[in-house]
Amino acid sequence: MGASFEQRPQPWVTNISIDDIHSRDFLAISKIHGRWGGFETLEKWVCGAYAGYTAVCLRDSEGKLWVGESRHDNEQGAGATEVQYSNGDNAIFVLFLSLRGEDVIAVLPWDEWWEFELNKDDSNPHIALLPLHPDMRAKFNETAAWKYAQSMNGKPYGYHNMLFSWIGTINANYPPLLDAHVVASVMTVCNQMQPAYAANMWNEALNKRLGTEVPSYSICNCLAWDLPDLIVKTEMRGSSFAELLTIPEQDDWVYSDGRSASCVAFVLEIYKAARLFDPISRSIQVTEFTIKDAYSLRFFENNSSRLPKWCNDGDDVEFLFCQIRGRYRMELPGYNTMDPYPHMNEMCPSLPPKYSRPSNCLKAFPMM
Repeated sequence: MGASFEQRPQPWVTNISIDDIHSRDFLAISKIHGRWGGFETLEKWVCGAYAGYTAVCLRDSEGKLWVGESRHDNEQGAGATEVQYSNGDNAIFVLFLSLRGEDVIAVLPWDEWWEFELNKDDSNPHIALLPLHPDMRAKFNETAAWKYAQSMNGKPYGYHNMLFSWIGTINANYPPLLDAHVVASVMTVCNQMQPAYAANMWNEALNKRLGTEVPSYSICNCLAWDLPDLIVKTEMRGSSFAELLTIPEQDDWVYSDGRSASCVAFVLEIYKAARLFDPISRSIQVTEFTIKDAYSLRFFENNSSRLPKWCNDGDDVEFLFCQIRGRYRMELPGYNTMDPYPHMNEMCPSLPPKYSRPSNCLKAFPMM
């Protein structure tokens, strides 16, 4: 990938003023150590992203700053957290978090989130604040954003669609030594050893792609197909497992535990609900976006004079985003360069080492 890991001048933690952080601003995070550091390294390798996690800033009606994220470790949760947002019609949205011992979607007070990242996160997180462009901030529908956050807060992390945002082609997304056959083999082993895990990670999603899911309202005593059946039935329909993996995820799909959103899908679903993808939002499936796809969107600030004064303070390299934590300088190749287009990222290659892609990857897949 060519990441340089250049050391930044100290201090490695920015003395920020939260008054300069706007609701809607994007947080790009790269974790280096531990469980998530290992996972994110794999994620970066397969899709070419220079960050492995995302979150979003939101302000409530009283101006208090919050952070929304999907993959919050709630193992040490201390009960329910409530957030109230009131729009002009005095509608009250109550966001709550009450799950324990799992990765969930959460909306947390900025102070709580920042304290954890500074003093308790053992993954050595590197964090960049990506301010939205003023035109995007003006377009942002705050009420709709909070309403979507309310509907998702406390739900499980989006394992159902985490894998599929990376695969958009039959053979142009797999790094060397990987292909759809290897993916099928790994899935088959996991299906035998951890069937519940496999069902959560891909079986439900594959049944949706094949049109073989059992609706929640069904009165029949029947089951969706397991992985071996899915592979056989796909071949019987004249297709292949490799092609099945490329069918785009749909944002409105509902799984057994509700709608599913990975970290980047959650942030972009908020942007989509807030009308940032209008007028083409109906032809955008943000669950098809990788983290690289997200920070490449032309949504962000392009004028350094509008960045906060503390942004990259003391650094001799000028960026159009603000790194607020981390020893090494964060790089985001392709940052803020792509305008949205219909069916964006549904069929894009991502082969290392350059992860090159056409400027407009277009193809709409029919359901099988």
